[in-house]
Amino acid sequence: MSFLSKWWQLFLQTVSPKYFYSISGAFIPWLSVIAGLLITIGTVWGVAFAPADYLQGNSYRIIFVHVPAASIALSGYFALAVCAVISLVWKVKTAEMVARAIAPLGAWFCFLALVTGGVWGKPTWGTYWVWDARLTSMLILLFLYIGVIALYNAYESSATGAKAAAILAIVGVVNLPIIKYSVVWWNTLHQGATFTMTAKPKMPAEMWMPLVLMILGFYTLFALLTILNTRTIILQRERRSQWVRELVRAEVRAKENNHGL
Repeated sequence: MSFLSKWWQLFLQTVSPKYFYSISGAFIPWLSVIAGLLITIGTVWGVAFAPADYLQGNSYRIIFVHVPAASIALSGYFALAVCAVISLVWKVKTAEMVARAIAPLGAWFCFLALVTGGVWGKPTWGTYWVWDARLTSMLILLFLYIGVIALYNAYESSATGAKAAAILAIVGVVNLPIIKYSVVWWNTLHQGATFTMTAKPKMPAEMWMPLVLMILGFYTLFALLTILNTRTIILQRERRSQWVRELVRAEVRAKENNHGL
C-alpha cells in the first residue's frame, strides 16, 4: 500500500461517524460556556450601554441580532455546500450528516435575519418589506435552505435524498455573492457593509465592539448546535452499529450506578 493510500485510510478513520462522535463531545461544554458569555455580554453592552444612533435612535439596536444572524445564514450555507461536495466526491458519511445538521439551523438563522430586518426596516424605511435586491436574495436563500431540507426527506432512500440535496446546495452557492454584493451592484435601500477588510468600521467603538462579541457568540452557538445535531443524526443512523450499542449499554450502567449511590 502506497503512502497516499495509507494517508487516505487514516483520514477516513478520523472523519468517521464514530470518531466524530467521540471527539466532539469534549467541545460541547466549552462551546456552551463561551457562547453564553459572549452573547450575554454582547447583549447587555449593546442594549444597555451602547449609545443611541444619531439618525436611527434606539431602533438600530436590532443590529446586534440581525447582523450575526445574517452572517451565519450565509456562512452556514457555504459550509453546507462544502460538506455537500465532500459527501458527493469523497463519499464521506460524516460530511453528509453535518450537512443535514446545518440545513435546519441555517434556515432558522436566515428566517431570523429576515424577521429582524423587517423589524428594523419599519422605523427606518417606513415599511417591513420591500423587494430590495438584498432582501429578495436573502429570501431566495431561505427557500434554498427549505429546498435542501425537503430533498433530504423526500426519498425513501436516504442516499438518494442526500445526493439530490447536495446538488441543490452546490447550485445554490451562486446566490451567496449576489447577497453579499447586491448593495454594490444595484441601487438598494439596504445599507452597505458595516465591516470590511480594507476600511475602518462605520460606527464608533462603543457600538461595533458589542456587535463583534455578538457575532462571535452567534458563531460559537452555531458550532455548538451543529455538533449537537450531528451527534443526534449519527446515533440515529448508526444505531445498529456495535459501538453505538456499547455506548448505550455504558450509559445505562452509569445511570444505574448513579441511582444506586
